[in-house]
Amino acid sequence: MYPEHTPHVPAQRPVEVHQPTPLPPVVPVAAPVVPVQRGTVPAVASIVLPDGRVVTGYAINPAQPEPVAAKPAVSRTAVNVALGGAGFLAVCGGLVLLTSFIAALTAFITQLITLAAVIFGGWIAVQIFSAHGHRGGGTTVNIRKAVIKRNHFRR
Repeated sequence: MYPEHTPHVPAQRPVEVHQPTPLPPVVPVAAPVVPVQRGTVPAVASIVLPDGRVVTGYAINPAQPEPVAAKPAVSRTAVNVALGGAGFLAVCGGLVLLTSFIAALTAFITQLITLAAVIFGGWIAVQIFSAHGHRGGGTTVNIRKAVIKRNHFRR
């Protein structure tokens, strides 16, 4: 390599060694009094440490995990589908009743119109074929040969 391209090496510094500071021994302090419910006395446990010290305290029950919620026998999706089907059937039943009502109303109106036509037609027939204003012999007029002049027929 060329001298101008040599990497810069920092000067060596002396190594410093740090020694840990020992901690003073812990002086045992009286433990606070834990309130106890009447009628129940918690179990007291004592542990002997490797250096000969004895630690005494109340036994703590291990934390119990939360119970897992039991899975329902039927899934929610199945329940929703069933409820949707029941609602659909209810709507269909209502639509069938509505359709039946409309069909019955249409038939009733058709019968009223037919009855009115029969009555009105009968009245017209009676007016045409009644004897009022009709002379016995009757005169036949050939309209094709008639001449219309000032709203009068001439033969």
